[in-house]
Amino acid sequence: QVQVVESGGGLVQPGGSLRLSCFASGSGFSSYAMGWYRQTPGKRRELVATITRGGDTAYATSVKGRFTISRDNAKNTAYLQMNSLKPEDTAIYFCNAALAGEIPYWGQGTQVVVSS
Repeated sequence: QVQVVESGGGLVQPGGSLRLSCFASGSGFSSYAMGWYRQTPGKRRELVATITRGGDTAYATSVKGRFTISRDNAKNTAYLQMNSLKPEDTAIYFCNAALAGEIPYWGQGTQVVVSS
């Protein structure tokens, strides 16, 4: 069983930066594709960014050029560097770890609030 734990959320002013971390337990981290998603009340969870086990990345249009996803397999951790934050980035951010053809493992989320 893989456990996924997000951290690094908080309150930041518009234009500021945050780095979220996502730790996934177990010895198979390097085999997982990792993804960051976000959700606000009353809305569906939306994809923010993904990184394959080979390091290929993809981003939602709304965050492209501002957010960067990365991974450190030695630390079993994926990151989401968020720059130039906007109030509309306020959400709960979730991380998942996924193997092809299997149900992904999700964390409990970390709250990000962008407000002055």
